[in-house]
Amino acid sequence: MNVALLTAAGTGTRMGQDIPKQFIHVDNKPIIIHTMDAFQNHPSIDAIIVITLPSWIEVVKAYAKQFNITKLQWVVEGGETGQESIKKGLNELKNHISMDDVVLVHDGNRPMISSEIISNSLATFSKYQSAVAAIPCVEAVFRSDDDGVSSTVSIPREQLFRTQTPHTYTLGKLLWAHEEAEKQGITSTAASCNLMQLLGERVYFSKGSEENIKITTTDDLRIFEALLHTKKENWLK
Repeated sequence: MNVALLTAAGTGTRMGQDIPKQFIHVDNKPIIIHTMDAFQNHPSIDAIIVITLPSWIEVVKAYAKQFNITKLQWVVEGGETGQESIKKGLNELKNHISMDDVVLVHDGNRPMISSEIISNSLATFSKYQSAVAAIPCVEAVFRSDDDGVSSTVSIPREQLFRTQTPHTYTLGKLLWAHEEAEKQGITSTAASCNLMQLLGERVYFSKGSEENIKITTTDDLRIFEALLHTKKENWLK
């Protein structure tokens, strides 16, 4: 069984809007529904769980019904941090699915995830039991020790990859990571790939995309709107 775990419990303070960013409407549809659509329409995804703010739980259920998201099975109250929210979702899942079932942890405000990214994540997981969507860094990168004023150290970009979501593991592996984090006092690590790395696990990369953006600011919102209305030119490979 393959389950998409969507995190949508942030308050969206950086967006500066009256409602959390994941519920802002774009093309008459909330961002969280755009994200859910991608997993709803993928044939290898069996179920969806959403972790959200307590006051938005019934709204998520209503939206799912309105937009025919039939794979949504559970909506769970989030925690104080992203890490805590994911753990709450995992704890709910262990009541319903096997420890060997596959969980794709994905940002609810990353609505441009493609079918290809989901498929490649599952294929990479099948090979390595780990899959983290990532893209190579194409910019020159410097490390600064004075809050970004200056630098004398550059990092070869060939060695750098920017991670996205989904992060795909078995339910058992994710629960193990969160239990170990609690034992070791690791907190506020919302990215499952960072948590795995801190626990000594090797992270395997699956296909990401520059279009698989995380909507955090109003600039991101404008980019998302533009991407929604842009079709790939026929001559592009």
